[in-house]
Amino acid sequence: MPSTSLFFPKRLQGTALGLQAGIGNFGVSLVQFVTPWIIGFAAFGAVVGGPQTFSKDDVTKDIWLQNAAFVWIPLVAVLSVLAWFMLRSVPVRANVREQMDIFRNKHTWLMTSLYVMTFGSFAGFSAAFPLLIREVYGGFDGAPDPLTYAFLGPLVGSAARVVAGPISDRVGGAKVTQVAGIGLLGSAIGVLFFLDPSSLDQFPWFVVFMLGLFLFSGIGNASTYKQMPMIFPPRQASGVLGWTAAIAAYGPFVFSSLIGAVIGATGRPTGFFIGVAAFYTVNLAVNWWFYARKGAEKPC
Repeated sequence: MPSTSLFFPKRLQGTALGLQAGIGNFGVSLVQFVTPWIIGFAAFGAVVGGPQTFSKDDVTKDIWLQNAAFVWIPLVAVLSVLAWFMLRSVPVRANVREQMDIFRNKHTWLMTSLYVMTFGSFAGFSAAFPLLIREVYGGFDGAPDPLTYAFLGPLVGSAARVVAGPISDRVGGAKVTQVAGIGLLGSAIGVLFFLDPSSLDQFPWFVVFMLGLFLFSGIGNASTYKQMPMIFPPRQASGVLGWTAAIAAYGPFVFSSLIGAVIGATGRPTGFFIGVAAFYTVNLAVNWWFYARKGAEKPC
């Protein structure tokens, strides 16, 4: 991602980064879709090990959990060879001291917060969505299978990132981020009404608002990556893109841990969504003041 930004003019940054990251993010949905299938049979025979025993509701069957990792090895091998021969070198050089100067710029930290709001939410809810379905709606007769819905969120978010990239190029990343933040806030508030259900009739609305979180996080993923190359010069923009991506990638760990802690303390994830809504509100204010409003310090 940091390298990609160096090969395109600023007017195409949103499109280029949106396409690359959006298509890459489809991997989250693909993994969640493929894994339940690939672990169900001996896809690689005895070469990668024997089966494990899975039991649920008096039903016992063999599964091959290792298949979930080994299935990607051929693809990784092919792409590694292609990368070796076809990828171009980055046309910018910087030593370690020069790369550290991004941390003296307040906009590095502001954009980190904005990207945690967007990609942190996308990655975090990708991991937590099945957990929430199980914890909130798993106690009803005929409860929904979390794995049936797990891949939908990442699919929606990834597609939104691809589409929002060119839009961000046309109207400006900060404006699109503002819309994404409002959508995230509205969706988080909407989910709050369906975290203490009395029946499965409320489940479709829960899914709708959760998919809203994925949709607007995907839009914001694209727009924030349009903002960074506009705010920083090329060398610094690459470093900021890499830094923010690394921090926001902790989303699955942070979101799952916090949701688990809140459920353990209160029995419901309501407190987590209240906290997330407050975080979105702060970031909306930051984006509007520094980037989106008329006369902003860094309009982008």
